[in-house]
Amino acid sequence: MINKLEMLLALAKERHFGRAALSLGITQPTLSAGIRQLEEQLGVRLVQRGSRFGGLTPEGQRALDWAQRIVGDTRALREEMRASHAGLSGHLRIAVIPTALTHVSRLVSRFTAAHPNVGFTILSRSSLEIQGMLETLDADAGLTYLDNEPLGRVVTRPIYRERYALLCRSDNPLGKKDPVGWQDLAEEPLCLLTPDMQNRRILNRNFLQAGISPRTVVESNSTIVLATQVAEGGLATVLPEDMARFLAAGHALQIRPLEGGLTPQVGLVALHQEPFTPVLQALLKMAEKDK
Repeated sequence: MINKLEMLLALAKERHFGRAALSLGITQPTLSAGIRQLEEQLGVRLVQRGSRFGGLTPEGQRALDWAQRIVGDTRALREEMRASHAGLSGHLRIAVIPTALTHVSRLVSRFTAAHPNVGFTILSRSSLEIQGMLETLDADAGLTYLDNEPLGRVVTRPIYRERYALLCRSDNPLGKKDPVGWQDLAEEPLCLLTPDMQNRRILNRNFLQAGISPRTVVESNSTIVLATQVAEGGLATVLPEDMARFLAAGHALQIRPLEGGLTPQVGLVALHQEPFTPVLQALLKMAEKDK
């Protein structure tokens, strides 16, 4: 039954029989037959059918909730049994807010040094996308903000507070100003993350508290683009201090910590389940040490 529950998960995610079959590496007739067999086993209709996928029935939505738990527990069981005879091994998928990519890289580097048989996939995503990926089992863990938006049914491991800095070229007058306050950015042409990013919403609240409306010239969902706009376009940006230092390395750029403002908590999150897989449990423990 497990493979049929995984078919239901894929169909609910893709909302299209062809794409769901492709994601599982099976044919569409095989997927359709598997869903029908699952319906026969459960004695209810799970999917609204027509010329195309019409969504899940109320019973299908309830079955989806169970499928997420059962498939998650099954994966945890497989990992635990493998760890019991082969040691810690496996693969973890972590979805990360863009401003935390340097932190997750250090965390993963330390983890793989201690557990060389564990591999990782690291994906840059918005905080809302991370929440969705955890719920659909498309990510094992996330590194995201903990105290600004609802996180859902997750466990959390706080790691650090995000403190902000101005990143600008050396010929920018603000690069020589000390200290720099949020109000100093009132007339500065800026490049910032896009509004769908929680980081941007946090920065907007800091601008609002300072009584200014930022002059945003360029928006991007990539911190690399922001740093390039600073270096080559003469704009300035606001980034977490750690990210600003990393992106400024080797370039004629200045970093000036910004005084005041919100300092949101960032940490590791994982869907609440007991027990965790041995690999995920080890990662959560390592995150605790980073606090």
